[in-house]
Amino acid sequence: MLHMVAKLHYEAEMSQVDIAKRLGVSTATISRLLQRARALGIVRIEVIDLISPEEITAELVDRLGLKTAAVVETPSAGALASLATPLGAMLKEAGLGAGSVFGIGWGRAIREVVRAGLPRIPDIITVPVTGGMQLSAPHFQINEFVRLAAEQMGGTPHFLHAPYLSSQELREAFLNDASVKEILALWDRMDVAIVGIGLPHAINPPEASAATPSEQALTRAVGDVIRHYIDENGAVLHWDGENSMIAASPEQLRATPLVIGVAATAEKAPAIIGAVRARMINALVTDTKTAQAILDSLPAA
Repeated sequence: MLHMVAKLHYEAEMSQVDIAKRLGVSTATISRLLQRARALGIVRIEVIDLISPEEITAELVDRLGLKTAAVVETPSAGALASLATPLGAMLKEAGLGAGSVFGIGWGRAIREVVRAGLPRIPDIITVPVTGGMQLSAPHFQINEFVRLAAEQMGGTPHFLHAPYLSSQELREAFLNDASVKEILALWDRMDVAIVGIGLPHAINPPEASAATPSEQALTRAVGDVIRHYIDENGAVLHWDGENSMIAASPEQLRATPLVIGVAATAEKAPAIIGAVRARMINALVTDTKTAQAILDSLPAA
């Protein structure tokens, strides 16, 4: 009866009086049963400290050592577009102007913030930070993100018509192409980049990835940044075939003044921490739920 009374009161939100009438007992009996349910741990009441997005942002910057961060209230399921406004403000504050190079990664969050709109920064150069994925999933259409971002910002798009992963021989052929060389040169000049944070393949939906067996075998990986896999301590994990990638390197990301991770999934907390420790991102746009998961995963201050 303890479980029934607890469920009726705390889940069905029935009053003690109504429960007593339904079960044919006194209200005092229901009160005693609820107290006993709490004493036995059947019911646990938790008082949550409310923290504002501004406070949690400051704590994230301090404890992760970020250059900057922005945290929004956790949106409804799938509403990643709410990250676009703080991202836009961050880009405006970065002092970008004509000729600045803006690198763009792939992922669901990146797709949503680009579709939601980026600020006007006339004559900015937009460029993909990795080659294309041979999948139809919309969150992998990186050249389209680059095109749309340039259209919104009033900039010039530069497209990379090469796969992110191919044979070593084909990679060498692409790298000798003049248009590909132009993109690679821009990676060394990036002023800012936005990248998604990938989940480990063990919990990634099948349609979200085209990982090779070697990538899937990285059991220590907590996630990735444009297919550069990391553990939670920030060590980059190597895999067979990575030398055939066409993508900005970890060193190029580290040399970029501002690399903004865009993610709003609490399960990505370890990957976000690892990406910061690997110095592949130095700024973050996220939501309160993810931010709290990150802070909860860090050693006590």
